[in-house]
Amino acid sequence: MGGPVPGSATAPDTPSVRGVAVAARAAARQLALTTGAERNAALVAVARMLSLDPAGILAANERDVTEARAAGRSGTVLDRLRLTREQLDGLARTVRALADEPDPVGEVVSGSVMPNGLEVRRVSVPLGVVGMIYEGRPNVTVDAAALCLKSANSALLRGSSTARHTNAALVAALREALADTAVPVDAVQLVPGVTHDSVRELMSLRGLVDVLVPRGGAELIRTTVRESAVPVIETGVGNCHVYVDQHADLDKALAILLNAKTQRPSVCNAAESLLVHESVAADFLPRALKELAGRGVLVHGDEQVRAFHETVVPATADDWDCEYLALELSAAVVGSLDEAVDHIRRHGTGHTEAVVTESQAAARRFVAALDTAVVAVNASTRFADGGELGLGAELGISTQKLHARGPMGLAALTTTKYVLVGDGHIRGGAAAPLP
Repeated sequence: MGGPVPGSATAPDTPSVRGVAVAARAAARQLALTTGAERNAALVAVARMLSLDPAGILAANERDVTEARAAGRSGTVLDRLRLTREQLDGLARTVRALADEPDPVGEVVSGSVMPNGLEVRRVSVPLGVVGMIYEGRPNVTVDAAALCLKSANSALLRGSSTARHTNAALVAALREALADTAVPVDAVQLVPGVTHDSVRELMSLRGLVDVLVPRGGAELIRTTVRESAVPVIETGVGNCHVYVDQHADLDKALAILLNAKTQRPSVCNAAESLLVHESVAADFLPRALKELAGRGVLVHGDEQVRAFHETVVPATADDWDCEYLALELSAAVVGSLDEAVDHIRRHGTGHTEAVVTESQAAARRFVAALDTAVVAVNASTRFADGGELGLGAELGISTQKLHARGPMGLAALTTTKYVLVGDGHIRGGAAAPLP
C-alpha cells in the first residue's frame, strides 16, 4: 500500500470508496446473468485493446518508474514496477488465452438423486465482488481484472501509489474495451485514494465486498488479515527453501538451486534459503557457492557454509526469516532431513519448499512432514505458479487452508450453491402425485 502523495488533493468529482463498491455490487449482479460466451467476447476485446495502442500505458509506466527511481526505490521495486511492450503483449496473450478456458461458472461440481426423487446439484457460482490490495506490480491489475471477468466477478483494484499512473492507464483501457460488450463497465474499477485511509475503508465494506485478496509483502498481508471486516484470502510471503539431501544428485541440485534463486529473484516463489545435508556439503557447497557468486548472489551462511567460500557473509538470526526478493540467500548445513524440516518449520512461511533427493523414502517423509501450500521434489520452487501448473493466470498463491490453497486460478474465484430440483416435494412427505 502506498503512502500519501505530497501535494495531492482529492478532486470534487472523485468517487468515494463506498461509491465504487456500490457500483461494483450492481455490476456483479449483472455479470451473474451473462453467458460464458459474452464474458469471453469481453476478454477478447480487452486483449485487443492492450495490444492495439500501448503507447499511453507505457508512457504512464515510464512516469511511475522515473518517480520511483527519483524516490530512491530499490532495484526489486523497480523490477516489479516496470512494464515493457513485451510484457504488455504477454498480458494480452494471457487474457486471450483465458477466453479459451472452460467457463468456471455453472459447473455441476457434484449431483445426486435422493431416494425420494429430489435432485441435488452443487453448482459453481461467482464470489461476487473481489477486492485486490497489492503493491507495485501493474501486471496484477490486468491478471486480476481478467480472472474476475472470466469468473463473473466484479474487480475492485487497489494498487500502490508507486504504480498509480500505470494502473490508471490500464484500468481506463480495460473499461474502454468493455464499453461495447455485454459486460458492465463497472465490473472493473480502481479504488480511489492514495493513502491508507482508502484501504481501511475498503476493508470495512462487509456486505458490499465479498472477499479481499492482499498480494504483497508481509506487513501488507498481516495488516489486511488483522484489520479487515471483509473475509480475506491470505496470500503468503515466500520464504522458500531448497534442501539438498544426502541422497541428492548434486548436478540436479545445482541446476535447481540456480534456477530457484536467480531466474527471477524478485518473485515470491524464488528460493530464499539453502539447506545442505552435512554428508554432501563438502562436495556440493564449493561448486554451488562459486556459481552463486558468479551470478552476483550474496550468501548469508552459518559457520560451516562460510568455510567453503570467502564471499559468504555471516548469517544473522534475521536472515533465516528473510524474504530477500533479491540476489541474496541464506544457507546452512544440517545433520539430517529431520533437522532440515525443523528449520523450515521454524522459518518457512507455508508457501513453497523443495527437496532434492534420489531417495523415495526421503521424498515421502519431506512431503508428509511439511504443512505448506506447494512441495517440489527434484524441481525448482519457481514452478509454484498458476501458468506452470496448468491453471493459467493466477490471482496469487494462497497459504491459508480454507477455500483456496496454492496458486489461485479460476476455480478459486468461485464458490458453490446447492440447487434442489423437485416435483412438489415437501419434507416429511412424498412427492406430489404425477398427473
